[in-house]
Amino acid sequence: MTIAISNDFLLAFSNVQKQHQRQVREFIERFREQPDAPGIHYEPVKSARGKDLYSVRINQAYRAIVFRPAGSSVCVLTWVDHHDEAYRWAERKKFVINPATGALQVVTVEAAEEARQVEASPAKGAPGLFDNIKDKHLLRLGVPDELIPLVRTIRTDAELEQAEDRFPQEAYEALYMLASGYSLEEVLRELEAREDEKPVDPDDFEAALRREDSQRRFYIVEEAKELAEILNAPLEQWRVFLHPKQRRLVRMKANGPVRVLGGAGTGKTVVAMHRAKYLAEEVFTAKEDRILFTTFTRNLATDIQENLRKICSVEALSRIDVINLDAWAGNFLRSQGYRVEPTFKAEDSEEWKAALDEAPAELRLPPSFYRTEWEQVIQEQNIRDAASYLKASRVGRGTPLSRRQKQKIWRVFQEYRAQLNERGKREFVDLLRDARELIETKEIPLPYRAAVVDEAQDMSSEAFRLIRAIVPEGPNDLFIVGDAHQRIYRYRVRLGQCGINIRGRGRKLRVNYRTTEETRRFAVAVLEGMEVDDLDGGPDDQKGYVSLTHGSPPVVRCLPDLAAEIEYLKDRIGEWKAEGFAEESICLVARTNKLLEVYEEELQRAGFRTYRIRRSVADQRVQPGLRLATMHRVKGLEFDYVCVVAANDGMIPLAHAIDGAEDAVAARLAETRERSLLYVALTRARRGAVITAHGTPSRFLQGAFRTG
Repeated sequence: MTIAISNDFLLAFSNVQKQHQRQVREFIERFREQPDAPGIHYEPVKSARGKDLYSVRINQAYRAIVFRPAGSSVCVLTWVDHHDEAYRWAERKKFVINPATGALQVVTVEAAEEARQVEASPAKGAPGLFDNIKDKHLLRLGVPDELIPLVRTIRTDAELEQAEDRFPQEAYEALYMLASGYSLEEVLRELEAREDEKPVDPDDFEAALRREDSQRRFYIVEEAKELAEILNAPLEQWRVFLHPKQRRLVRMKANGPVRVLGGAGTGKTVVAMHRAKYLAEEVFTAKEDRILFTTFTRNLATDIQENLRKICSVEALSRIDVINLDAWAGNFLRSQGYRVEPTFKAEDSEEWKAALDEAPAELRLPPSFYRTEWEQVIQEQNIRDAASYLKASRVGRGTPLSRRQKQKIWRVFQEYRAQLNERGKREFVDLLRDARELIETKEIPLPYRAAVVDEAQDMSSEAFRLIRAIVPEGPNDLFIVGDAHQRIYRYRVRLGQCGINIRGRGRKLRVNYRTTEETRRFAVAVLEGMEVDDLDGGPDDQKGYVSLTHGSPPVVRCLPDLAAEIEYLKDRIGEWKAEGFAEESICLVARTNKLLEVYEEELQRAGFRTYRIRRSVADQRVQPGLRLATMHRVKGLEFDYVCVVAANDGMIPLAHAIDGAEDAVAARLAETRERSLLYVALTRARRGAVITAHGTPSRFLQGAFRTG
């Protein structure tokens, strides 16, 4: 017997009253071991309009719904609920095998019946949105045969969105892409939809369950331990149900580096973690083989380490090194006898201030010019002397310089390097470069067979050159995920210029699994008009980017003063708690740590427990309290509700980040980073977001604020 569990079942299980969940678990374990045991009495749901649905008794209150097709060895747990609610759910569902894709799909019967009624009536009004798509192609896109008449009734984007919950996920994704302007050929290519070499057997449910499109909603349970782990965290569905495109990326056999782009919430980090697991368990399996999983910040590495523990075997996890790249380089250099001190906040250091004393006064360039020139030209191109600087490319810099001006400016950088050397210090980019050069000149052997890179958009070119040096070139060597829409630091790279050739191996994720469509649209609008790259010198966009859940639009309020803002936040948080949401599932986000301290003090005074999410420490959800984080620290996390506070003029965007820019180009880049920070903060929310301000609100949100 093949036992499977559906994502609907896990969602329903999470809503079972806590005192009954233990009995549900015990039943499921017995069911998995012996689905035909005498004690499991299958009661046909006679009122169901679909075939082969049965109710099984868990206790006096709860029933599970099982799909058990006649003549098949398949048994699927599909729903669990109170007696009457469970029957009502079953009455409305029909399980079918798509004749083109072979996937097992769940159809809501009312949708099919309504579609047939509309089909029987004369067509009226505007032409259909999908009139130019043939039925056979709709089937290949995942539309069940029963719902093709429904597709024919859709005439506007709004009607498509209203019908979303009536379609299987893969069908709605395909229809959304068509409505977004993609051609049929592009959508088929994106979904990798192919004609089967042999006809689909409409009665082979075993084969249907093993199709990729089926596995986004059904999981075949092989072991009791595996089932117990799934039930221990029923809402962490990323551990079990991967989108077919995600699954293909995880198991992709690549002849070289792979780059994966995707908007917030599309599961890039999920794919990266499963890729590391796959490489460690099925590709590089020798005891000495190691996988490097690296990301930009220490706190993200900590969060990823905790999540990998949930999906990897002990043996596989022992061969995956999860560490941010700065820390890796520091550890490596120390192991080689290298003794220098890294400099933190280099632009505020005594060494940098001393170097600025050498700035030629007659050029009247602001301090920010020298810092940006150092980072984007000198460090980016590893310039060591004045002659190299005179020949260096300054493409993308807004302030033009003559050769004579360059010669005068070079004194600043020369002095800064001298100051660092005198004190035995290095910037982190220098440490990355030193580590790479040591590996290359000494030909030091390293244990890594592959590297998985998360949050690639925030890494420097020198970081990618080091990664290329760490891992030998070969099949499945580098797997890089990122999204320049979320770039919140200054680095912009071209992978090809770092020795990483991704030609033919660039992929993109477009489905947001975290954020509601309403919040996604609001967040995307914050970035409207901003130029975004694809990490390799080309443009990137969010065409076809869609969320598959819906909710209320973000609430945006401007209050008269801080006290009024705090009162409003207290009321909203209180409402969410009254609805049953734990404080740990709510996060208050501010632009700076100093601001966060103000709100934390006020909320504690009002009786709320608070928990600060800090650098280098994973968010411990077992610790009680309303979460508080800066916009930088909240990256990589998710919560039911997010409150972005103090969205005031001068704070979002941060005034000195924009006003301190040396020219229009630098100001535009700084504004893009500030907009990306707000985009990142908003897209942490699963259910909804609130933005508050007091006084004069942010210009990023003009027209969105309600007062009072």
